[in-house]
Amino acid sequence: MRDKNSYLSSLNDGREVYYRGKKIEDLVNHEILKISANHSAGIYDLKDRIFYDNELNSNISKYYKIPRNSNDLLDRHNMIFNHTLEFNGVFNISQAIGSDALFALMITTKKIDKNKGTKYFERVRKFYEYVAKNDLTLTTAQTDVKGDRSKRPSEQVDKDMYVRIVEKRNDGIIVKGAKAHTTQSIFADEIIVIPTRAMTEKDSDYAVAFAIPTNTKGVKMIARPIDEVEGNSSSILSRLDFEVETITIFDNVFVPWDRVFLAGEYEFAGLLANLFATYHRFTAISYRSAMSDLFIGTGSLMAKANGIQDSRHVREDLLNMIMYKEILKMSAVSAAVNPVIDEGIAIPNSLYTNVGKLYTNSHFHELITSLIDISGGILATMPSKEDIENEIEKQYIEKYLRGAIEGKDRIKLIDLAKELSASNLSGYWLTTMIHAEGSIEASKIALLRNYNLQNAEEMIMKILKSEK
Repeated sequence: MRDKNSYLSSLNDGREVYYRGKKIEDLVNHEILKISANHSAGIYDLKDRIFYDNELNSNISKYYKIPRNSNDLLDRHNMIFNHTLEFNGVFNISQAIGSDALFALMITTKKIDKNKGTKYFERVRKFYEYVAKNDLTLTTAQTDVKGDRSKRPSEQVDKDMYVRIVEKRNDGIIVKGAKAHTTQSIFADEIIVIPTRAMTEKDSDYAVAFAIPTNTKGVKMIARPIDEVEGNSSSILSRLDFEVETITIFDNVFVPWDRVFLAGEYEFAGLLANLFATYHRFTAISYRSAMSDLFIGTGSLMAKANGIQDSRHVREDLLNMIMYKEILKMSAVSAAVNPVIDEGIAIPNSLYTNVGKLYTNSHFHELITSLIDISGGILATMPSKEDIENEIEKQYIEKYLRGAIEGKDRIKLIDLAKELSASNLSGYWLTTMIHAEGSIEASKIALLRNYNLQNAEEMIMKILKSEK
């Protein structure tokens, strides 16, 4: 199996990455981006990640274990939960998001092959074996930049607002367009591209799915600014772990046919998009339940540092945080225990998955509110790290910022609480917790689509019919 050093040494392979207006030649040693590179590489330190797969007759990562039943999905949930804790509450997406896409592709391509006589599944399976046996990292590019949201892909003024096929050749296809929010793409070995929505016949050029190495010619990645580190000299968590997203541009990129998994079969674009969303939302509620411990732990220690751990409002704040975490965990477990088996692969129950996802979308801000309530207004008016390091100021700051514990210890807690609830990081999380892995509206649509109203309606009809 691969190790951390071999992974890191593979990253400077000519991939085209831009950060704050500069092309980055050395990702591994970049002052800021190296934090995220090492975060991604940390997956290779997780020894419990490896198991012997009888289907492949090889040791592979558990992230690439094809779920066949409830137990496999439960194991996947527990792995994601525990590994998120290993990375200080910051999810390591390096092999999870790509495997979410692979499982969705396996199911969808089998259906396309049966319907169209294609051989897409063979290609997906070959790619899957290559990735699993070589212990690679993946990113999934799904969300198109979309342009005018009131128009379908084929109706856009600029035809490149959704990734599309611009040419079909004997040896492959040429694609053009851009995807947004591709997490850890600059540190992935391979990029999987899938549709973001259902397509009509007029949109068939946009019904495309494929996989390519990250350093493929024509792929350009523009990374978001890491303000949680560069904009906060007092940050603690973000100097240990963070993940970076990009706008990923496909500038007339060539994809060989053996890496093409959908090429115009528009009827199946929506199925693929929704299957990936279900797997990825299951991943989301699994990691977000673990992430909650950042707020629970910091809130509990801040309460003790402030000497208010027995106050009624503090107990209610902590209870709100605990409820948030456990509702997500229950949703994930319920989704795993009640799966749908399709093409021999277990899919997390969409209803329970989307209940959890909608809850985390709608209630994440309450974690921040509770932490602020416990910590106090000092989060907004805290002196800077530079002030605390000044010997003249330090003696006063430590003296007057003591609570039920020494000032120097309370200051560290305040810095972390500020980072989690009143900083660039918390602003970033407030946005991603609403939109990442699907927006509030997307979760509502999926929840209503998959809820069976018939039983409730039949009960009411029975009551109405019994009326005399």
